[in-house]
Amino acid sequence: MSEKIVVGYDDSEASKNALAFAVDLAKARGCAVVVAHVLEWSPYSFLTPEELAERHARRKEELERAEEALLAPVRSELSAAGVEVETTSRYGHIAETLATIATETGAKQLIVGRTGQSGLSSRIFGSVAGTLAQVSTVPVTIVP
Repeated sequence: MSEKIVVGYDDSEASKNALAFAVDLAKARGCAVVVAHVLEWSPYSFLTPEELAERHARRKEELERAEEALLAPVRSELSAAGVEVETTSRYGHIAETLATIATETGAKQLIVGRTGQSGLSSRIFGSVAGTLAQVSTVPVTIVP
């Protein structure tokens, strides 16, 4: 089993930069890349059981669309380039879920793109990169 690098991917320019960095690193080290897409999930405790069931059904559809539209093309491209690649898509708190994926896959490193958000909003709401730096059990690389 080869060493793994997890990269957070959402098709933004920042995540494309992170993916390119991860691929270069993986090729240099002979590593596999795990491309992870996380859709933010916030539980709503005030929903009825019927509303929760409907929401879970939509969640499944959204994950399937993410797999088809975002991850399948990346998986094909990286495989064609000779990179060992896995993909996963999940719902959850983005930073915590990426950290969990890194732990579950036995990854040695986690790579994310920086969105450039700064100032008051990032101090109030935090950032994925900042939270990852605090919760991850593996080194985190933030790509500009």
